Amino acid sequence: MSENRSHLEEKYTWDLTTIFPTDEVWEAEYEALNLALDDARVYQGHLLDSAQSLKDITDAQMDLMRRIEKFYVYASMKHDEDTTVAKYQEFDAKATSVYAKFSEVFAFYEPEFMALTQEQLETYYAEATGLDLYRHNFERLMQQKAHVLSKAEEELLAGASEIFGSAGETFSILDNADIRFPFVPDGKGDVIELTHGNYISLMENKDREVRREAYEAMYSTYEQFQHTYAKTLQTNVKVHNFKAKARKYSSAREAALSANFVPEVVYDTLVASVHKHLPLLHRYVKLRKEILGLDDLKMYDMYTPLSETDLAFTYDEALEKAEQVLAIFGEDYAARVHEAFTQRWIDVHVSKGKRSGAYSGGAYDTNAFMLLNWQDTLDNLYTLVHETGHSMHSSYTRSSQPYPYGDYPIFLAEIASTTNENILTETLLQEVEDDKVRFAILNNYLDGFRGTIFRQTQFAEFEDAIHKADQEGQVLTSEFLNDLYADLNEKYYGLSKDDNEFIQYEWARIPHFYYNYYVFQYSTGFAAANFLAERIVNGTQEDKDKYLDYLKAGSSDYPLNVIAKAGVDMTSTDYLDAAFDVFEKRLIELEELVAKGAHL
Repeated sequence: MSENRSHLEEKYTWDLTTIFPTDEVWEAEYEALNLALDDARVYQGHLLDSAQSLKDITDAQMDLMRRIEKFYVYASMKHDEDTTVAKYQEFDAKATSVYAKFSEVFAFYEPEFMALTQEQLETYYAEATGLDLYRHNFERLMQQKAHVLSKAEEELLAGASEIFGSAGETFSILDNADIRFPFVPDGKGDVIELTHGNYISLMENKDREVRREAYEAMYSTYEQFQHTYAKTLQTNVKVHNFKAKARKYSSAREAALSANFVPEVVYDTLVASVHKHLPLLHRYVKLRKEILGLDDLKMYDMYTPLSETDLAFTYDEALEKAEQVLAIFGEDYAARVHEAFTQRWIDVHVSKGKRSGAYSGGAYDTNAFMLLNWQDTLDNLYTLVHETGHSMHSSYTRSSQPYPYGDYPIFLAEIASTTNENILTETLLQEVEDDKVRFAILNNYLDGFRGTIFRQTQFAEFEDAIHKADQEGQVLTSEFLNDLYADLNEKYYGLSKDDNEFIQYEWARIPHFYYNYYVFQYSTGFAAANFLAERIVNGTQEDKDKYLDYLKAGSSDYPLNVIAKAGVDMTSTDYLDAAFDVFEKRLIELEELVAKGAHL
């Protein structure tokens, strides 16, 4: 059992006093924000009284949002330190309530703004000094104008939001609270209850019988509830299609991607490129079969590590390695990394009640903090450079952009973090001399690529197919979903669906199918990161400078224009082809090491 925070050395904890010096100051801000939001109610109905009114009300909205974000970050991070502390549970709830109140007070903003014509807006820019700051924000709003409904219709849709979300909530309750899995062997002589939390570790077990039993126990449970899961998923898809039709989009996909101004060609290009390169995945699956010494590889053999070599790094060794690796970006980037590592931006160690996992967080006026739950492993070194990538992206964006553009869209978020991971891989492969260690690093990379680009694109293809099927009148029965998923899985992995009958139920356990066209961004981001890392390590100073320009851009331009600053055209296949070239190069290396017996 982990201890509480009193035993932790201060240097291994984040310093949240840089946000609010004391809890009492935060509580005073809670009162002040509530009063300020009450005062802001007078703005309703007056947004377009004049050009100055538009500027003043937009300024007021932005200033309040800026304060609320800082206020929220302190509460949520204090809560994450120890989720069992009632005081910080209350802080977190209060911060959430302030966010909700802000949304309610400024609900008038978008519908009122939409009454503007482009001509009126251009006149306003000339009339009110400083309004031009919001030009890109207003341009984005104007582009959505054709899909904004009348005030009454918008109120109806908003009022139905809880109903629209009920399929996803039902899935979540069923999947996380109600469903119970069987007991299975743990490979250590005990029998344990299978859970979502221990499933992957069981899939990584060296004992094939342990993997098989856990796999069959998991999916036979989903088989039992397949009709209920099909109903929740079908309902969710129908909600997406209904809302897209109501807002005059041609499809749910167009509606979802337009929120980030991402053209649909990006999605189609990804799927087409992955299809073209599926023979590489089949080669990797074949090599996995050879390394594991199996006559017939099954889907439950896809996650067990191929390497026997465990690379260990203490936290302080990992900091040193990360600083060395990330110095490639130049002095300014290195100085920011050093500040993050030495000025208590990071909460490092596991402690009682601490939120699990890892993240980079913060607001425009705070440090780009990181939460870790450190273990001395290679995976944790990768996590450190990953989260540092997010934090450096945030640091550059916030110091380079005014508040309205001081954040970046989800579509671009994973690129900076995964670029760092890829640069770490490049560096480790350049340094390593021992074949067994090289084998472990290559295996780590290839598995990450398989799990992100191939697997997430498979999910994206399934998600798109079920939305189109529903739009065309197909009933999404469990039988239809099982057949579709089994066929896709066979196409991607080259493993017979008849020999892997349980995999047809995997769709039922994937929460991302309730996220509305989200998963493709994991694949595009990972591929772009592969492309960029190769150019940063092997390219010119100009390649590094362009990458830093991307980090500085925030949301000051459309996402595809921002990533184009770094040299990536996401409407073409070039960045995807380059990523698959790296995968193939490293696959060949692994094949050569296997031929030498480095895996033995």
